[in-house]
Amino acid sequence: MSRTSTLFNDLFDDVRLPSLDLDNGFSRLPSANVIENDKAFTVELAAPGMKKSDFDVNVDNGYLTISSEKEDEVEEKKENYTRHEFSYNSFSRSFLLPDTIDAEKIKAKYEDGILKLSVPKKQEAIKNHKKTIAID
Repeated sequence: MSRTSTLFNDLFDDVRLPSLDLDNGFSRLPSANVIENDKAFTVELAAPGMKKSDFDVNVDNGYLTISSEKEDEVEEKKENYTRHEFSYNSFSRSFLLPDTIDAEKIKAKYEDGILKLSVPKKQEAIKNHKKTIAID
């Protein structure tokens, strides 16, 4: 196994927490992409149909947790009946972060159904691409 895939597995040790859903007993967890470059990781979470206020993103005790709870209520009144429906959807995804992450600088943006988090590395963890070695 390469160092990158080991780092990737160690960095984003995904802890999945299912929650109740009216349709199938458990909600579907949004798909996540994790992209690494020299300076940061980018986490993309597919969550269409939501608003940015539907998300709760926090770092606690070395874990980056993205969660959402959404409750909808629909009421339809007709001449002889009233239909009242409730739905509740929630999810929570947690990722174990390594010590090389600068948790104070994590940023999140929700656009076009994708929640995108920038997870920067600490300055001392950023690799230099090229280094000249002096010959003695």
